[in-house]
Amino acid sequence: MRTQDAITARRSIKHFDPNHTMSDDEMNKLLSLAILSPTAFNIQNWRFIVVADPELRRQIREVSWDQAQVTDASVFIVLCANLKSWEQPGRYWVDAPEEVREFMIPAIDNYYRGKDQVQRDEAMRSCGIVAQTLMLAAQSIGYESCPMDGFDFDKVGALVNLPDDHVIAMFVAIGKGTQEAWPRPGQLPLAEVVIKNSFA
Repeated sequence: MRTQDAITARRSIKHFDPNHTMSDDEMNKLLSLAILSPTAFNIQNWRFIVVADPELRRQIREVSWDQAQVTDASVFIVLCANLKSWEQPGRYWVDAPEEVREFMIPAIDNYYRGKDQVQRDEAMRSCGIVAQTLMLAAQSIGYESCPMDGFDFDKVGALVNLPDDHVIAMFVAIGKGTQEAWPRPGQLPLAEVVIKNSFA
């Protein structure tokens, strides 16, 4: 499937076939594509909690507005980020030329140290990018998806034993849809959302 076709076809699907199972090969392909997503300084701060346990999914559904995607999707991911991934900068540039490492490693420390809001902002940007990559990759191999944020973040964090230095960005549910999405409700015109050079 061409990229533009995947973008056009992708919709947020709410109803999945609970009996469909994604193969290990498909799962590995999906996640292998996802981790090619860009992150600032290549710090790869996203973490994918792939929730397979049915009882845990049921518990998460209870604190997620009883949304059926949580239990019915073939793959259910709690998408998180490690806020402190920047503290180990050398591991992200291990294969780079020495002169690149010598520049990038201190630059990472200088950019993030002591800046909690910058760390969180970066985490959310990275998770937004990787979520879209996941959904487009899923679409390209014949699956539908749904990004989700209707849940109690603290309760889900407790259920998945979220470390203190991690943050949940969203859920991504992926599977075989059983109902089509509603017609698109209406996109704003480009003339309203595209600003040339600066706001007036």
